Amino acid sequence: MSATTPTTSAQRTHGRWPVFLCWLAVALDGFDLVVLGAVIPVLDKNKALGFDAASLTLVATVGLVGVGIGAVAVGPLTDRFGRRTTLMACIAAFSVLTLAIAFAPNVAAFGVLRFLGGLGLGACLPTALAFMTEYAPRGRGGSAVTMMMTGYHVGAVLTALLAIVVIPEFGWQAMFVIGGVAGLLTLPLMWIKLPESAAFLAVERRPDVSATSKVVRGRYLRIGIGIWVASFMGLLLVYGLNTWLPKIMGQAGYSLGASLGLLLTLNLGAVTGLLVAGRVSDARGNKPTVLVWFGVAAVFLALLSIRMQTQVLVYAAVFLAGVFVFSAQVLVYAFVGHLYPSEVRGTALGLAAGVGRIGAIIGPFLGGALVSAGLAYPWGFYAFAFAAVLAVLALLTVPAHGHTA
Repeated sequence: MSATTPTTSAQRTHGRWPVFLCWLAVALDGFDLVVLGAVIPVLDKNKALGFDAASLTLVATVGLVGVGIGAVAVGPLTDRFGRRTTLMACIAAFSVLTLAIAFAPNVAAFGVLRFLGGLGLGACLPTALAFMTEYAPRGRGGSAVTMMMTGYHVGAVLTALLAIVVIPEFGWQAMFVIGGVAGLLTLPLMWIKLPESAAFLAVERRPDVSATSKVVRGRYLRIGIGIWVASFMGLLLVYGLNTWLPKIMGQAGYSLGASLGLLLTLNLGAVTGLLVAGRVSDARGNKPTVLVWFGVAAVFLALLSIRMQTQVLVYAAVFLAGVFVFSAQVLVYAFVGHLYPSEVRGTALGLAAGVGRIGAIIGPFLGGALVSAGLAYPWGFYAFAFAAVLAVLALLTVPAHGHTA
């Protein structure tokens, strides 16, 4: 039986439901990106639960730490127990804990719930990535992964729009109720419509070898180091730009309204880039595409350091930066799925996502340090461009092909 036969059979049986359900799982990540930022102004203004600036910063950080730990820890679980079971368990945990945040009695409880919810949420992405990599038709892994990741940005945008309506009417707690309930509502659909990965079923009865040990030794260690550095730099760029672009552009002399418009433009570019990058990757190969994407991202980030006289040029440069910066990170995930065999793919994706989450913490910190020092413009863009160059150099050490199954 060919390697593609089980997957093709599953696609005929379940149609597009698995694609949609994995897209929803990633959209929850987009919700989590925005929801705390949306409620922070209210928590700060009203001193709700006893919050102040320091405790808000701490809660934001511990949530990201939880996400990173969850991403790393889930890999061996998804390779041992399967993609379907692990994904459903992670969504259930994240949803219940997010719902509980709405009833947190104090800052400490809020922070603990945010951290524990982050563990479940962080585990969702690598598990969904492993499933989609194996579910996609042969030669379409890149476009399957990038299409799924549009859910991240759609979830973020919809959450931001929802917050505008919900928070004034129902309070900040309602946002966490909505997020928790939305996650819980996906579980019955997953139970009915989400199959187990055929590639996982084909290898689950092999001798039990520690997936983590296999990924961090021998030739896979060399591959891993290149991937981890690229993932770290990719999420440093994604979170650093999303957090500080309006402020940096404000320091460059652009108005607040223009700066916020540029942030929206950056994310519109991100969605466009995801739709394009996967197709290019499938046609031209994973490694050449991700190298070009990070390289071009470095160029456009450096160009943003130039004060442009016409708004059209500014918006075009920011849009193109979004096209390449955000999808470059996702192409790293698609590359991981191409390099590792099925029995350790979940672990490899978890490590890549987990190390990347450290970059997600460092990126906003770096941008904030440059803003505080008055150096964000133009040096912030130089720093971000340098991060993209480091990703290119790291990926040059990674072979174009690995042993997959």
